[in-house]
Amino acid sequence: MGGVDYPRTFQELREWFPDDAACLAYLARLRWPDGFVCPECKGREFWLTGVGLWMCSGCSRRTSVTAGTIFHRTRTPLSTWFAAVWFVTSQKNGMSAQSLQRVLGLKSYETAWAWMHKLRRAMVRPERDLLHGVVEVDETFVGGVSGGHAGASSGKAVVMVAVEKPGPGRKLGRIRLGLADRPGTLGLVTFAQNTVAQGSTIHTDGARMMRRLGELGYTHEYATGYNAPDPTAVLPGVHLTASLLRRWLTGTLHYGVAEHQLPYYLDEFTFRFNRRDATSRGLLFYRLLQQAVQTDPHPLQDLLDPDSNPYFT
Repeated sequence: MGGVDYPRTFQELREWFPDDAACLAYLARLRWPDGFVCPECKGREFWLTGVGLWMCSGCSRRTSVTAGTIFHRTRTPLSTWFAAVWFVTSQKNGMSAQSLQRVLGLKSYETAWAWMHKLRRAMVRPERDLLHGVVEVDETFVGGVSGGHAGASSGKAVVMVAVEKPGPGRKLGRIRLGLADRPGTLGLVTFAQNTVAQGSTIHTDGARMMRRLGELGYTHEYATGYNAPDPTAVLPGVHLTASLLRRWLTGTLHYGVAEHQLPYYLDEFTFRFNRRDATSRGLLFYRLLQQAVQTDPHPLQDLLDPDSNPYFT
């Protein structure tokens, strides 16, 4: 509830979280909504030490509220972090690291860049619900320079797209995005299985590999778009999502995206798209903080190193 569980305005945010103590108390509520749980022995009895640590009564393990979260060992006041989360979620189309640095007055662009990437890693819950009902599934291409070529010959990244279709005349539902190694592989079938609930109806463009979905617990319907007068009308949800994704990458990020970071930009776009009709930006602030206290720290070196990217292991 706005004004009770989360602030409704930036002014209210500043009043609620004037210092680290207030921020830590709020994070504790989000991290342990049912009460403290020791990460070592799972005990629930504790006392607070003089330096703000939670000490388990059973095993004497001392735990910080921020340990093991994206705020782990931060030297910046948590109130500044909270302001960053507010600005990131209150901007409908997002913001660049440079804009975040400017609005927060951060001394280093590297700090703003790292914060943005830490927050992106908190934007998608691993246990999120699967799409259901009628879902379009296909691939699209983003980035790169085509040089007069199309599709697989363009050097562009291959993005897999799944879009819920709520019904005739209604807006699109939720989406899921994923990065493929190359186009036209069985990876798209696996993507569909991982993002769409069995029993759903999946619409595709009729690629032969996708026809096996009918044997995997789905109703598979397809229409070939190669000879269609308007190919975008075959899978309109996928085409609209792909168009909005390209526009967002260009307008907000100016295509400043390294390939090994692209999956996390896709996560951010998904987070924003699926919450585009949210009436309370404060609720988005609350949801992102909820996920932030359940997300690993991701040191700067891991953010910079392509080999540390779990999407490519």
